[in-house]
Amino acid sequence: MSIFEVRGGKKLSGSITPQGAKNEALQIISAVLLTAEEITIKNIPDIIDVNLLIELLGDMNVTVNRIDRHTCTFKADNVNIDYLQRDAYHKKSSRLRGSVMFAGPLLARFKKAYIPKPGGDKIGRRRLDTHIIGFEKLGARYNYDGEGSFFTLEAKELQGTTMLLDEPSVTGTANILMAAVMAKGTTTIYNAACEPYLQQLCKMLNRMGADIKGVGSNMLIIEGVTSLGGTEHTMLADMIEVGSFIGLAAMTQGDITIKNAGIEDLGIIPEKFRQLGIQLDITGDDIHIPSQEIYEIQKFMDGGVLTIYDNPWPGFTPDLLSIVLVTAIQARGSVLIHQKMFESRLFFVDKLIEMGAQVILCDPHRAVVVGLERETQLRGITMSSPDIRAGVALLIAALSASGKSTIQNIEQIDRGYQNIDERLQALGADIKRISL
Repeated sequence: MSIFEVRGGKKLSGSITPQGAKNEALQIISAVLLTAEEITIKNIPDIIDVNLLIELLGDMNVTVNRIDRHTCTFKADNVNIDYLQRDAYHKKSSRLRGSVMFAGPLLARFKKAYIPKPGGDKIGRRRLDTHIIGFEKLGARYNYDGEGSFFTLEAKELQGTTMLLDEPSVTGTANILMAAVMAKGTTTIYNAACEPYLQQLCKMLNRMGADIKGVGSNMLIIEGVTSLGGTEHTMLADMIEVGSFIGLAAMTQGDITIKNAGIEDLGIIPEKFRQLGIQLDITGDDIHIPSQEIYEIQKFMDGGVLTIYDNPWPGFTPDLLSIVLVTAIQARGSVLIHQKMFESRLFFVDKLIEMGAQVILCDPHRAVVVGLERETQLRGITMSSPDIRAGVALLIAALSASGKSTIQNIEQIDRGYQNIDERLQALGADIKRISL
């Protein structure tokens, strides 16, 4: 168990490069189960969640060759399906929500899969209905073991079909897509997610021999194939890290350049931070955030208070609402943050209020931030990281605060951000990792 000890108030400066995308990695690495041939994956983020997923593949007898911390080759030519029934698998996989992504590939190739009760962030109910219903429509049957808290899925043969998803779930779409690529006939997935990470998965599968049309749209048409081959794949930069570093620069009055930010795949993210009044200078694939004394939140054209809310892609990602909220603390003006998807994701604001922020939690989904305009500085406190994104939001607040802050439960932050303390130290941050 470790903590971060942070002494804030320093203006950070320098350049930083975002890691490979966590949310893409969980899908892409799961897809190696679709073939017996070798797959090479590059720009893998060196974080707890991804490393645990790779460890699970090794436990399943997938050959894993870690060329370096960010490059791996996988060969799933001797998968031990029986291991999936063991308590050891159920216990380890339940620590990681991303393990549900094994279900689609296993159903496609072995006609059998197990899904543990989801682990990961405690940010509210995260149902699996979209996944299970999609698998059922492809011909799978499921059984839920209440005592062991896991689903068993089986199918004699997966059959292509047309389905309308009840929600454009990214993980649901990816899981169903990976099952459908080897189903017999044609599968049409309407109301599919179309995030860049889902597009990356489609492109990788097509290079492996899949036949997926409509990539980047909300309708995917998949012609089933009998087998898939090997490939190489390089992951995108993590857009959530990019947004986090923009917020970090603004809150600490830093002068920071984000290198290789993956501008083409950021969508509306830069515009949302510009709505907070943050200056972004984009050159090539880099983003420069110059030091700003004051950044002023825009209003709507009729003079109304700005509202920033999450939406399926190409709308604003829910993973950055915590960052936007904390960044608005020192702005001039007010903003309403509306987190539609998860009912527990805004509960960390009590710590921000204790630090001196002016935040009104309206209900589990909405909070109003009244900017301090740097008239007062946040003060350091002791706090605990409730989930990955809130943890980094609290870290940003601590780096901008006066005095010492202690952040507990930093394993949550480590799940999504690799070596974050060392990378922030390189920008001039006073942050120490202390093992207890």
